[in-house]
Amino acid sequence: MTVTETRGATVLVIGATGTTGRRTTARLIAAGHRVKAAGRTAAPLPGAEPVRFDWYEPATFGDALGEADRVYLVPPVGDPDPAAVMVPFLRQARAAGVRRAVLLSSSAVPEGGPAVGAVHQALPGLFEQWAVLRPSWFMQNFTGAHAHADSIREHGVILTAAGAGRVGFVDADDIAAVAVRALTDDHAPDSDLVLTGPEALSHDDVAAIVTEVTGRSVTHRHLPYDDMRDRLAALMPREFATMLADMDRAIAEGAEDRTTDTVQRLTGRPPQSFRAVAERELSLPAAPGPDRP
Repeated sequence: MTVTETRGATVLVIGATGTTGRRTTARLIAAGHRVKAAGRTAAPLPGAEPVRFDWYEPATFGDALGEADRVYLVPPVGDPDPAAVMVPFLRQARAAGVRRAVLLSSSAVPEGGPAVGAVHQALPGLFEQWAVLRPSWFMQNFTGAHAHADSIREHGVILTAAGAGRVGFVDADDIAAVAVRALTDDHAPDSDLVLTGPEALSHDDVAAIVTEVTGRSVTHRHLPYDDMRDRLAALMPREFATMLADMDRAIAEGAEDRTTDTVQRLTGRPPQSFRAVAERELSLPAAPGPDRP
């Protein structure tokens, strides 16, 4: 695939140490772009300029936005109403000269839907150049720093209320590859992009693949909806826990049983399979910081 990429962009990556932010930062730097790596601790990343940023501290916005002309937006994790802090930031970003914004959302959240869906709805009215990435569930949920991965390592079990529902799980590396295209191609997508892997898998399928790759028995335990919601509510605000449990129920009803050609279309290569990602990552230490539930 032939693409034209804008050289010399200055990109503010919010959530730069997270699952997609870290990968997007590395790819942008490798392509020759200046990256301001934003996070609550301003952690250094090779080749990036660390900058402190906190969604709940507007005083951190100005320094983060300085000289940036594009921004990669990872919403605050666990906030049931991220638009309350994100939309004022986006208005400030536009006034500061940011021309393009790429938002990380979810395949389960449509424009105008709950949580980040309200930010998705606001984005086209604030920026002429934009994209909303709507990835399916991350493959790294089973290999990195996530409750499923922790449960696999500690107990050999995956707990969901998703039943036998299938999901087009997607590799975070593929999300980052699309993010870089959306941020740096001469023409922004100006649309929302649903990202999946090459096949839809049930959590039973995932458990079987992890078992085969690691040689350790892993099973999927099917929980009733109420049990899943209550387990999550013990770890996070009940409103957010209910939203996550609702997503599991939607999976059980077939809402995520799909694949798309978006990764192939934007990057020129097919998306990675879950087996390939498991073989690549399950022997490695857990990566820092999830971007999303």
